Order: sequence, then C-alpha cells, then structure tokens
Amino acid sequence: MSSSSVIINSFTTRSMPRRWFGDSTMSSKLNSSFALCRSLPLPLSPNFFYKQKRAANFHPSIWGDRFINYDYSNDNITHVHDKQVDELKEMVRREVFISLNAAGDDGFAHQLKLIDAIQRLGVAYHFEREIEEALERIHGAYHDHAINDDDDGDLYNVALGFRLLRQHGYNVSCDMFNKFKDANGNFIVVDVSGMLSLYEATHLRVHGEYILEEAFAFTTTQLIESKTTHATYSLAAQITQALERPLLKSPERLAARNYMSIYQDEASHNDAVIELAKFDFNLVQSLHKKELSEIIGWWKEVDFERKLPFARHWVVESYLCTTAVYFEPQYSAARKILSKAMVLFIVMDDIYDEFGTFEELEILTEAIRRWDINCMDELPDYMQIFFHTLLNLFNEIEEEMVKEGNSCRVHYAKEAVCRFIVSIAFISCTFNRYKCSCNSCRSCTFNRYKCSCNSCRSPMILAPAVVSPS
Repeated sequence: MSSSSVIINSFTTRSMPRRWFGDSTMSSKLNSSFALCRSLPLPLSPNFFYKQKRAANFHPSIWGDRFINYDYSNDNITHVHDKQVDELKEMVRREVFISLNAAGDDGFAHQLKLIDAIQRLGVAYHFEREIEEALERIHGAYHDHAINDDDDGDLYNVALGFRLLRQHGYNVSCDMFNKFKDANGNFIVVDVSGMLSLYEATHLRVHGEYILEEAFAFTTTQLIESKTTHATYSLAAQITQALERPLLKSPERLAARNYMSIYQDEASHNDAVIELAKFDFNLVQSLHKKELSEIIGWWKEVDFERKLPFARHWVVESYLCTTAVYFEPQYSAARKILSKAMVLFIVMDDIYDEFGTFEELEILTEAIRRWDINCMDELPDYMQIFFHTLLNLFNEIEEEMVKEGNSCRVHYAKEAVCRFIVSIAFISCTFNRYKCSCNSCRSCTFNRYKCSCNSCRSPMILAPAVVSPS
C-alpha cells in the first residue's frame, strides 16, 4: 500500500488538556450528584404500572457480521509501518519544534500553523510534551504583548493563537480582538481565512465574553456570504464544514480524515507532517478494527441477541462513541472496557424502560445495589444473564487495574455505577410506566424526573471510562 493512500472504511472520529483538571472540583460535583440521587423520592405504588411485558420492536442492527473478522496478516504490515512512523516523528520533531524554537519570536506564526495542522491531523498525541513547551513560550509572548499588540498582526494568526492556547487551558484575554473593530465598534471585514479562524476561536468563549458573542454572529454571517462569492473551492469546503460542525464539536478521527485532503493541497503544507498523518491514520484505524472484532466476539459469546432479543444491539455504535472519548493507541484496553460497559448500560436501559415488570425491576435494583452474586437466584432468567455479565465486566476491569497497581479504583467505579443505576431505576420506572396516570400537576414532576434521568446517565458511563486502564 502506498504511503500516500489512506484507508477509508468504518472509522473516521478531543482530548481535554490535563491543565483543566489541575484544580478540579470534580470530586465535589460527584458528591453533590450522589446526594441528589439519594434524595430522589421513591416511585409510587406499583399498582399504577403496566403489569404486562412490552415489545420495543427496535430496528435490528444494520451491521450484521461485517466487522467480526479481522485480518491478522495486517499485523505484519503494521510492524513495518511502525518503523516508518518513528522516522517521520523524528523528522517532524526537528522541523516543527527544534528548528522553529531556535527561531524565537520570528517563528511563532509558522509554528502555530504547524501545531494546528498536527492537532487537526490527529497526530498530536506523539508530541504532547513538545506542543506544551511550545505553547508555554507562545503564551509568554502573548502575556508580554509581543504578539497580540502588534499592529501588523493579522486576524488569522491572532485568532489561531487564541484558540490553541484556550484549547490547552491557558487564560488568554479576548480583548485582543478589539483592534479588529472600527471607530463605531463594528468588526472590520477582512480576508475569508481570517474570518474562518475567528469563527473557530469564538467557540471557546465563556459566559460574559460579549466581544466573542459579537464575533460569532459577525463571522457566521460573513462566512455564509463568502462561501458562494469570495472563497476558493477548497476554502468553501472548509467553510461549509465549519458552519455545520466546528472543530470543537467535531469527532477527532472524522476531522482528521477530512483535513488530510485539505492540508495536502495547501502550498505551505509540511511533507513530513502529512506523511506521518497518513501512516498513523492507517495504523490506528487497523487497531480500531481489531478491537471492534474482539468486542463483537465478546457480544457473540454472551449471546444477547438470542437470550435478550428485546434489547438494542448497539455494539458498533458504542465502540464508535469510545473512539470519540479516546482514540489513541495507548487507550486500547480502556476502549474495549468502555465499549462493553456502554453496551450493557443500553441493555439495562431497555430492561428498565421496555421489558421488565415493576416487581422484577425491584429485585434487579436491589441485586445491583448489593452487588452480590448470591442475589442471582432471585432474578428471572433473562435478568440473571444481564446481571452475571455485568459482574463479569467489572471483574475484568479489576483484573486490568491490578496489573497497573490501581485496583482500588474499581471500588469507586462500582459505587458510582450502583448509585446511578438505582437512581435511574426509580426515575425510569416511574416516568416511563406511569404516563397513563399523569395529570397536568403530575406531568411537571415527571418532567423533572426525566431531566434527572438524562443527567444521571452520563456519570454512569463516565465511571468506567475514568477508571479504565491506559
């Protein structure tokens, strides 16, 4: 396979900077969430609920057995490509970081563009330390007004620097954009590239930054007009993509694949960077396909399609979501565990929302609350299958964490999942089964329950994501 070719199959998908979590209040927020769950009122009498089981009639999986077989002969090609990737990484490190760092302030603008390209092409995880060091120096230049107060500074570079620094958790003032306004306080129309760069930067605004609110409205209008009048074909494609899905809201692998076609046609592109991106994309995609094959094998082994036919079979969709959480190769074990957890939570959701009777759900909820395999005999057959698989998954997580010496994390994951499952159990039962008895007064209460349910599901999925091995 040519180095310039890129395989386009099933996987095309932002990691948050660690700086954002330096003084994290996550622990207090989780405690508040747990307190909220404990304070939820118990559902009303089961007499209000439907007694019969209901068939949800979910659409069958569209994927069939497409991803179950993985060609392990690709592993030999992978080994060869790994060596080429290592060589290209060293070349990029010399050209982008070592040489431009030596250039000092004169190389900031060029380095910003290359760092942006590296990030958008999905290979930034190879250069985390170098990027942090470069941005630290650039932030110092911004702080010392060496860049943003430059009268000759163009909007494209100023907005690009602002976006990159904010993405990495630096506190950069948006007042630098005031110099791009006229005497009446209106933004000055500049080139389309500058408008697009400012538009992407506005998505990192925080509450109260009115200048970025104005910039967002202004650039949106200007880009819509420029798309059909003043932009080249390549730039028009970027504008269309940005208006539909800005960088901050775009799955990283999908954005990387799309940007390859754009970046390689730019006159100023770096050959080593684009070649590295292509090799790396193929290698990571091959790993993702292998992981998905293993997960589908696990799905076939637990045999939920036959044993729990009422549930949704969202295996491929669940795995694709995990690649949006962390796609990097070093998180392979975490992706597999999180994918399985998401599949089980979807099945659990269908048990509570669509199939189980109130009496059965009470037993399952108590079994999950106690987290005891001895509760198995009290459960109906189909719930035994689900509960046994759930326990096995967390045993698998614990085994992986023991290898890393972090087995204590599993206890907190179980505690979090138990609490959220119990809260969802009550909310889901009450809201979905009691619709026929809701009057206008009760509907307001149940709307609150529904919102609580949606809020609780995210931390339940985040628990195994956070404790999963790296």
